[in-house]
Amino acid sequence: VCFFVALYYNVILAWSLFYLGNSFQSSLPWEHCPVEGNVTVPECKKSSPTSYFWYRKALDITDSIDETGSFNPYIVGCLLAAWTLVCLGMFKGIKTSVKVMYFSSIFPYVVLFCFLVRGLMLDGALDGIGFMFYPKLEIWADVQVWRQAATQVFFALGLGFGSIIAYSSYNPKNNNCHRDAFTVSTINFLTSVLATLVVFAVLGFRAKNKAMECVVSNIKELSEQFHSGPVEINLMPSFNYSDPSAVALEDYRAWFKLHGKQFPGNLTDCDMEKEMQQGVEGTGLAFIAFTEAISLLPGSPFWSALFFLMLLNLGLSTMFGTMEGILAPLTDRFKTLANNKTKLTIFSCIIGFVIGLLFTQRCGNYFVMMFDDYSATLPLIIVVVFETFSVSWLYGADRFLDDIEGMLGWRPHVIYKYLWKYVCLLAMLGLLGATTIQMFIKRPTYMAWNQEKGSEEYLEYPDRALAVMALLIIFAVMPVPIALIHAVLMDRRTRERARDSEAGRVRTGVPWKYCQVSGEFSCRGCSLSSVSQKGPTPGRETRHPRFHIRCINLNLQTYVLTPPWRAWQLCRYIMNLLRKEEATHLNAKQTYVQVEQDNAKVGLFVAAAVGTFALMAAVYCIYNKFYSKHQYLHTQLNDDSDFSTDPMDTPPVCFHGSAGSSAVDVQRGGYGSLSDTPSIISVPPSLSPPPSAMPFPPLFLPSHSLRTISAKDLEKSCA
Repeated sequence: VCFFVALYYNVILAWSLFYLGNSFQSSLPWEHCPVEGNVTVPECKKSSPTSYFWYRKALDITDSIDETGSFNPYIVGCLLAAWTLVCLGMFKGIKTSVKVMYFSSIFPYVVLFCFLVRGLMLDGALDGIGFMFYPKLEIWADVQVWRQAATQVFFALGLGFGSIIAYSSYNPKNNNCHRDAFTVSTINFLTSVLATLVVFAVLGFRAKNKAMECVVSNIKELSEQFHSGPVEINLMPSFNYSDPSAVALEDYRAWFKLHGKQFPGNLTDCDMEKEMQQGVEGTGLAFIAFTEAISLLPGSPFWSALFFLMLLNLGLSTMFGTMEGILAPLTDRFKTLANNKTKLTIFSCIIGFVIGLLFTQRCGNYFVMMFDDYSATLPLIIVVVFETFSVSWLYGADRFLDDIEGMLGWRPHVIYKYLWKYVCLLAMLGLLGATTIQMFIKRPTYMAWNQEKGSEEYLEYPDRALAVMALLIIFAVMPVPIALIHAVLMDRRTRERARDSEAGRVRTGVPWKYCQVSGEFSCRGCSLSSVSQKGPTPGRETRHPRFHIRCINLNLQTYVLTPPWRAWQLCRYIMNLLRKEEATHLNAKQTYVQVEQDNAKVGLFVAAAVGTFALMAAVYCIYNKFYSKHQYLHTQLNDDSDFSTDPMDTPPVCFHGSAGSSAVDVQRGGYGSLSDTPSIISVPPSLSPPPSAMPFPPLFLPSHSLRTISAKDLEKSCA
């Protein structure tokens, strides 16, 4: 998941760099529509200056995802600069990235407070904040809302990415993770509230300006109607319509509610809430709605540069965590990569830039939306479900609480056990199930830009895009079962070697690869430290030191040994202890997640099998639901068939449908051909079962059971 997120997230940094570079102008380029000759560009006139600059100047976007187009050289250069910044920040590992994150994490708070103070002074800011806190209970039943909320929490807290686990691996063992979890969650919540207040205050100002423009336009049209002929007294407004700029929004809306429908023309309600709902989703929030609001502020270039510099810092801090989630597992697993982490970082950034060129095409924005939805959002939910189930059920919530108690020195409340095992797991499973069902019921869509209309519209993903989406989900989730199988196999291999060593295959009793002596002594999960004991004479030590043995595998027991044994003798003594304690303690406490009981192994196997079958079922459902659009055409023998013909000849085939239907109606079917507009129709044999008896097409059909006819021949045979 981290790899896929890093690919498309850095493109957003490239867009921020592009806008940041265009902010250093006396007049922002998205404040006014450009002029070609003496005429305003039609595309900009139909939409707005900010929408035109975003879709045409910044992205030069195509009308659909099917039209790839060429590479955008400006975005390619900005993407190269973005990956260079990430590489420089990660060049020396976590030491340099943490230093950079001090600035990239604190600076956005300064900018947010500046925007909050300035935003609260704007006209319409309080209306926007009121819109933020006004509940809309009807949208609570929308699964998409809950999925986006879960995605926001996952992104904000870093859940499911692995970056938090990677950063926590640098902490000492006795770090207070309980306090850190509460601190991070609280700060994240307060930061989200602060950012939301800023956004809705500025969007309220934007909506108020657009509503007042609507009022002025309607008042001018209303004034023309009043001057064109006599008007009833009761229809005359109480405000001064001769001065449209002086009319209050509330006065106009009150009059329109009573008498607006009685006037001909295109008078509108000028609802501020409708303006709030436009352009506040996805990339449109930052690059269309917010930039439009900033362009209305005095000193707009300063506020624009400040805003996109904040976005750049936020993106860099996110990229540092994402890249750490990629590099840390590799360096921890492979010593060769750990010794060459600088080269690994540079190589990873180069690979990310090369693959990221996909998003710099003219259709790149559509792929960004696809990756955001189907390589991050849905896989994150699946990964979190696996993590919660593994910790709370396979590893055991009680054992996990014991580990936390060993770290903190006190045991967390038992409510965490029930939250992990039931509340969180069931909530994630319900969200995952509802999201999957909705995805199969309704064909996925994306928001495209229509150049002729100058507006956005929703289009359905083509078949090849659906194939890419299915592969993204599979590749993002596949490391979970692969890592599970690898861990089980390695655990079994380690235990077989341990049993072989205990059987006396080595003369000393223990192979030296299991025992290492360097300052501190370690042997199969047991740590032994040499403690010097002072003798009767001050400043002099006894000849024979003591060894403190602390074995996590032996239920955290401590043994004190005084004889002057050698290292291999100590190892053999520990092996004897392990052999004695194996029946009672070894299975109860493990350093890592090691499944030893038969029922736990069965649970792992069942979980892996269910996950594999679920992925296979998802791919098959996607194929049947989205790839196959045209139904098999079932045929039957005509009542007036000519029996004088050879019985082996294939009878005529007719398309059975409602009156007036023809062969062209085949294009509206469900299963069958992979083509959107087929000119050749594959028809099953005449005695095939009706559609009700075959809800899904057969996976394999013999070649002689099909015959191919054209659409024209089909119309002739049914005439």
